[in-house]
Order: sequence, then structure tokens, then C-alpha cells
Amino acid sequence: MSFSRFGITALLVAGAASLLGACSSASDFTPKPKGYNRIDLPPHRYQMLGPGHPYTFEYSREAKVLRDSSYLAQPDWLNVYYPKLHANIQITYTNVVRNRQLYNKMMEDARKLTGKHQIKATSIEEKILRTPNGMRASVFELEGEVPSQFQFYTTDSTKHFFRAALYFRTATANDSLAPVIEYVKYDMMQLLNSLKYTK
Repeated sequence: MSFSRFGITALLVAGAASLLGACSSASDFTPKPKGYNRIDLPPHRYQMLGPGHPYTFEYSREAKVLRDSSYLAQPDWLNVYYPKLHANIQITYTNVVRNRQLYNKMMEDARKLTGKHQIKATSIEEKILRTPNGMRASVFELEGEVPSQFQFYTTDSTKHFFRAALYFRTATANDSLAPVIEYVKYDMMQLLNSLKYTK
């Protein structure tokens, strides 16, 4: 089988055109933005903390209450841990009855612990609110790649000083954790709004 000079030229032109088309479509390729894994979050359901502490509150049925095992821990320090979400609400409690110096120290420590995040935080917003049980609370929302995205403390200034802070036991970036952060923040507000002192 033989090709005329015209036939060979036509084949070469068609081949070059298809190569040029392939190159231009390859250069127009735009990679898809990086996505995050979908996180299925359970409905919010609560249960009461059992007896044995100077306080009680409602916490998520998705969480376990564990005693704080750190060497600095006091008897009524707890962790409300979410095994599936790798989230932890660290709770500290101090009885400041008749000890103004200790009360002042707890206030200063709470401010310092929040302030430590200023290096990485893009914003720290503080709100003062009153709970349904009449307690005054300071609530802090932090944005940016910070270890703790949500914290609060509440005190009656005479006996009780209660603080809670959210932490994650994972190195995942906060952007991808955003739905989980919002989920646990909701639970923390339920915890705060249901908080009562028992002693």
C-alpha cells in the first residue's frame, strides 16, 4: 500500500494538530482543592455527672468522664473525653473558700492560660454571660492553629472556681476539625448552663 505525497502531508498535519491540542488541554488542567474527610457527628444527648464531686453538670453521652491523672491534678479535676472524636474537655476545680489570695491566683492563672495562645491565635474573643442557674461566666473563643479553641471559667468569688478547656488529642489542622470543634463547643455550653454546686 502506498501513500501519495499529499496523503503523507495530511497525516503529519493531523498528528501535529492532535499533539498541540493535547498539550494545550494539559496546560489548562487545574488540580482540585484539597478536601477533608467527612465527619459524621452523632446527635447531642446528655447525662448527669454522678455523685462524689462538689459540682454536677450534664455531659455528652458520647463522652467518658475520667479522673485527671496528671501529677498536678487535684481530687476534683476531670477529663470529659470523646473517644471517637479524640476531643477532651479538661475540667479543673478549686475550693477558694476564705482564701482571697488563692482566688486571685486562680483568676490570674485562668487569664494566663488563655493568653498563652496569643502567639498562634488569629483572634481571642471573650464574652461575659450569666447561666440559667445565675452564675457569671467568662467564655473565650480562640481562632487559628491553637491547642485550645474554647474555654470558660466561672466562680462565685467566695467558694467555687470552675474552669473548662477544650483540647484535641490529634495533630489534625483546626480547619478540618471545625465541625467537631463546633459540636463540642455546643456540649460545653450545655455543661456550663447545667452546672450546679453540690457542696
